[in-house]
Amino acid sequence: MTFGHPLLLLSLAVPALAALAYVLFERRPTRYAVRYTNLEVLAEVVAATRAWRSRIAPALFLLAVAALCVAVARPHATTSVMDERAMVVLAIDASRSMQSDDVKPSRLVAAERAAKRFLDTVPKRLRVALVVFSGDVQVAAPPTTDRGLVREAIDQIGAFTGFGGTAIGDALARSVQVGREATEGAPRGLVTVVFLSDGRQNRGIIQPLEGAARAKRAGIPVNTIALGTRGDTGGGGGPGPSPAPFGGGGFGFGRNRAPDPATLRAIARTTGGRFFHARTSSSLTNAYERLGTKVARRPSRTEVTFAFVLGAAVLLVGSTLASVRWAPRIP
Repeated sequence: MTFGHPLLLLSLAVPALAALAYVLFERRPTRYAVRYTNLEVLAEVVAATRAWRSRIAPALFLLAVAALCVAVARPHATTSVMDERAMVVLAIDASRSMQSDDVKPSRLVAAERAAKRFLDTVPKRLRVALVVFSGDVQVAAPPTTDRGLVREAIDQIGAFTGFGGTAIGDALARSVQVGREATEGAPRGLVTVVFLSDGRQNRGIIQPLEGAARAKRAGIPVNTIALGTRGDTGGGGGPGPSPAPFGGGGFGFGRNRAPDPATLRAIARTTGGRFFHARTSSSLTNAYERLGTKVARRPSRTEVTFAFVLGAAVLLVGSTLASVRWAPRIP
């Protein structure tokens, strides 16, 4: 919380000093005696005076004064809001290794299901684009609020015929380009990329960290998801031999089908995004759901003076009622 006039918070010393004076006043010794013949009634009055309920009224009053002291300082709360121009780019790996079944029923099917779940999680007015990549990159769905269009594009990921391999850097650069073009002239911070890959860079022109640098310069956070187990797998998820350089001649046909969490973690760290390593379909869905609650939101400062004034009014009413109900009085 921030304040428009923070120096006025010094006024909080007033209720604090008043509370201290009240405590000292209650503890002061009696300097004189009073004649009172009805001792039984006097005992009841003294007992009521010392009851904790008799302190509720002054406590509520001092809290009301404190709330008003905060109100005059013009408090502002920072909240996260959705901008109508906000959008998210889903970038999904469509290389041959996505057919591996170490993530059931397969990496590709798990990714498609999780992406659809993501669409159900994010606000309806949020624009979503889909970028599909392997050794080549394609914009499968432009930025749109039409969830049906994006779902159809997700269903067609398996039919993507891009050149073999995994071009992480090129896919990052294209995702950034899609986001910048869709929000041209708008403030920074309205675009988020959710980037999923189950492999490592073995094709493309742009290196992964170069793509991350472009995203950083554009103010676009990239949340990355490494999909699959750490070990090498063959076509059906079984063990395979050590990989040849660039995944088998650079065409993505090698047997190393393990993700590259180190690179994806570095991309997220560079751009200010979050990193997830999904080894199961449930953990993948959970990652998308967690990201769906936070993507494409910007901080907004809202003055909350009224809330403190209203709180002070409620406390004053409570103090009055407590005084009428529990204040000590002689019959």
